[in-house]
Amino acid sequence: MKTVLVTGGAGFIGSHLCKYLLDKNFHVICIDNFFTGRRENILPLLDNPNFELIRHDIINPIHLEVDQIYNLACPASPPAYQYNAIKTVKTSTVGMINMLGLAKRTKARILQASTSEVYGDPLIHPQKESYWGNVNPIGVRSCYDEGKRMAECLCMDYNRMNNVDVRIIRIFNTYGPNMDPDDGRVVSNFIMQALKNKDITIYGNGSQTRSFQYVTDLIDGIYKMMNQDNFIGPVNIGNPNEFTIKELAEKIIKITGSKSKIIYKALPSDDPKQRQPDISLAKEKLDWEPKISLDEGLIKTIEYFKKEIERSNKK
Repeated sequence: MKTVLVTGGAGFIGSHLCKYLLDKNFHVICIDNFFTGRRENILPLLDNPNFELIRHDIINPIHLEVDQIYNLACPASPPAYQYNAIKTVKTSTVGMINMLGLAKRTKARILQASTSEVYGDPLIHPQKESYWGNVNPIGVRSCYDEGKRMAECLCMDYNRMNNVDVRIIRIFNTYGPNMDPDDGRVVSNFIMQALKNKDITIYGNGSQTRSFQYVTDLIDGIYKMMNQDNFIGPVNIGNPNEFTIKELAEKIIKITGSKSKIIYKALPSDDPKQRQPDISLAKEKLDWEPKISLDEGLIKTIEYFKKEIERSNKK
């Protein structure tokens, strides 16, 4: 039985990955400092004898014996990563160095969960892995964007200089159960506002686009990339179907039957106007493409948020 480390394992994506790996009969060590991770996400896993939980911040070194490392530790929503920008940068630099050092010592393969934000506000569309990006290095989002770019740099340098076995994926907008209802991302914001019949807040005029990927499709792509030999990446993992933010709001209002109205506010600084992955490399190298449509995924996610609201109301 292989021992696998998942950093950020109590987070939205990390908790899904932990369950997926347990179902495949791995011994899973979950590390989380619970800055944005939630204990509720991993409660169903705690009784599994092959699951270990360690409360730890990867900014500090840790000594473990592992076969694979999935490095998902880092706040991913703008309100969370801007709340403590220096901590965010440290997670992607000092934390990345600590995880790469652990991979070097144990000869483990390490997968870095990078992001479409490395492309910044892109000047090409859709975004291919060969595009170097258009990132503001001194903006309010740069703690995340540049931190993730630096993490990719560190992965490649550890690979070139120390033969560390690395894999890099670039995750595009992902949604689904286990999202924090208050995390500030567009899907969770819109669903929560719609379910409470509050005004749905669109920043800008709603014409900016995103490509929304359901979490199970992402987990499938992550696993395939980790277990793909002779391909380091980076590789885009996302759903190429593109929607405007206004279209997303209208879909959520329709599915929920909400009485919410759409209101518009000023666009935040450095907010990308377009986001769509070119996934031809993922298709070629991983035989991967998403299966879940936006409507199908939203129905599942809305059901999850309904239960979260009920649970919160009972407290």
